[in-house]
Amino acid sequence: MLALAPDASSQKAAQGVAAPGKWSSRGATGTVVYGECKGSGARPYLACVDLTEPAYRCSCPSRKFPCKHALGLLLMWSADGVPEAEAAPQWVTEWQEARAERADKAAARLDAARAKAAGSPADAEPARQGQAGSSAEHARQGRAESPRHARVASGLAEVERWLADQVRQGLAGAAEHDWDGLAKRLIDAQAPGVAGAVSRLAQVRAEDDWPGRLLEEYTLINLLAVAYRRRSELPGPLAQTVLIRTGFPVTREEVLAGPATRDQWDVLGRRDEVQDRLTARRVWLRGRATGRPALILSFAPQGQPLDASLVTGTTIDADVTFYPGAAPLRALVAARHDAVPAAVPAGVSPEEALDEVAGALAEDPWTESWPLVLAGVVPERTTLGGLPLHPRSRDPWRLIAVSGGHPLTVAAEWTPQGLRPLTTWDDEGTAVILS
Repeated sequence: MLALAPDASSQKAAQGVAAPGKWSSRGATGTVVYGECKGSGARPYLACVDLTEPAYRCSCPSRKFPCKHALGLLLMWSADGVPEAEAAPQWVTEWQEARAERADKAAARLDAARAKAAGSPADAEPARQGQAGSSAEHARQGRAESPRHARVASGLAEVERWLADQVRQGLAGAAEHDWDGLAKRLIDAQAPGVAGAVSRLAQVRAEDDWPGRLLEEYTLINLLAVAYRRRSELPGPLAQTVLIRTGFPVTREEVLAGPATRDQWDVLGRRDEVQDRLTARRVWLRGRATGRPALILSFAPQGQPLDASLVTGTTIDADVTFYPGAAPLRALVAARHDAVPAAVPAGVSPEEALDEVAGALAEDPWTESWPLVLAGVVPERTTLGGLPLHPRSRDPWRLIAVSGGHPLTVAAEWTPQGLRPLTTWDDEGTAVILS
């Protein structure tokens, strides 16, 4: 429950209100837990939690999500401190009805979008013919339809020249202001994806092993520029990957209108990081039946709440739709179904995990991370199952303590610099969050 808290101060505050004496009433009915918590004003704060997602509501003015009252209510419920009730108060049922109405409207919009994408029977054959056409024809149509391609092509041509100069003159001559200027020009050229990669070079330059890392980043940026220039020669999915990596957007509606994969998805873990005044949350899923990995991304301004509906260690029965590309990974949860009991996910050996990563990189060489579930591995200070840990994840004392020198199952995020452990499971099958 404490893992749902947005920060450490919220955890401490939640424990402070997780006492029956703080609540004038509380109850649980079906999948909803609710209560009235005494506050500083005359009226108590009304808090309730839908346990199926979870989803939260509280009348307090806190900008954190979930707030301390919702978390405190969950802490009491997990300790059997919330009695069962025959019926929920009206304010709880009104909230449930409003959520159900919004879900019905969203489902209707999704069905409409999928019907529009499918087209009429008369349009089906031309659509199939278009998909079977050459990548060159699609590229020519894209250039004819959008003047943006000319601006992007000009910007990436400059990138190729600039990288050639950098390699010829030597890596030691690279200056941060050079990267800043190039990134700004790429933004003007409407290539924000490449601009982001260039702007991150300053972080690479500050690392201890920066020469090799900087050359790697230069190589990937140059590969992307060349791939964009020659995208007419690429297979369709890879050409789509190149466009997305360059910065051409795919709307949420387009993704949701695509084919959905229904499975029981284990929530392997999550990691938050700050990017350009935004906090990005990466949540990793893996399907039990399909074995397919998925990345759910969400963003929020610093200090604002992030999506907390996907809880590490749980399992959801859901329809998931993937963004297009050669190695689809990023996805959206299109619809959720009945609750599913959590279980330790099935893992693979380190050798099988490396084969999986190699396959992903063969399809999309710009892959920066990939979720893995390793089975029967013993953690050490700098390695996990013989695979190197990320420099910032070394000395994983909590993981080592859970292991006690014995093999266990660990969910980890693969990166080119090493593994980032996310979650492990103890002898009783309880998820232990590591990140």
